[in-house]
Amino acid sequence: MNGWLLKTEPAEYAFEDLVREGKTIWDGVTNPLALKHLRAIRKGDDLLIYHTGNVRAIVGLAKAASDPYPDPAKNDPKLAVVDVAPPGRPRRWRRTGWRPRLRTRSPRPCSR
Repeated sequence: MNGWLLKTEPAEYAFEDLVREGKTIWDGVTNPLALKHLRAIRKGDDLLIYHTGNVRAIVGLAKAASDPYPDPAKNDPKLAVVDVAPPGRPRRWRRTGWRPRLRTRSPRPCSR
């Protein structure tokens, strides 16, 4: 499994939009080198969502929900898109009742 960085302008499509929608098509990539990397993404890969502009930070995690496929909105076979989804609800940790047992020892005298 690989990790990838996906860049977006928060005014156009913010990470909060992805969380609200639940899944989206990551499209609009036209740079040849970026397309090469986009085509290397596989279903289940980890994705870091990076906001450009004034934020300039990684703002969230996502998962690739599909392998890349040709952009259905364009007639250009060179363009590719991938489905992106937030990783899901964070899991809550359950208490198992396990507690560490601490041994109580009397300190040993140090002799030099």
